Amino acid sequence: MKKYKKIIILINLVIVLILFHRSMYNKEKIVSEGKLILLELAPVDPRSLMQGDYMTLRYAIASNFNTDSIFKRGFCIVSLKENGVAKRVRLQENKLPINEGEYGIRYTLSGRNRIHIGAESFFFQEGEGEKYEKAKYGAVKVDTKGNNVLVGLYDENRIKIE
Repeated sequence: MKKYKKIIILINLVIVLILFHRSMYNKEKIVSEGKLILLELAPVDPRSLMQGDYMTLRYAIASNFNTDSIFKRGFCIVSLKENGVAKRVRLQENKLPINEGEYGIRYTLSGRNRIHIGAESFFFQEGEGEKYEKAKYGAVKVDTKGNNVLVGLYDENRIKIE
């Protein structure tokens, strides 16, 4: 009996490692091949702007909705302005239809009636919080399926803060 327990534990460990590496591979692929989109940051409560070594993020395209009339999961369709900043076009349940020059970003509606479209926290090294206080845009890379990865914060001149 003990022999079977060890085998089951080993199989579960291998499955977890495979799933973890697959997830990492998918995110790396989005970062290397995805479309860079700048999302304007919405104001947050100043008391929760800096909490330790991370910054709470809210995106302007994910605000000002009547949450009673939208789907719990779907796609926020955006188009890019000439400066590369995303402009919300519409929300829809499915990825398609999508017009030329539009990109779909997956969203979920939380229990607090807030739309989440991606990473909502940005982590940085201790003591570097002041540098990121000037952030105006969150930069995400988006793949063709609407998955996205936060790749950095940008200032008002659309220059990456490093």
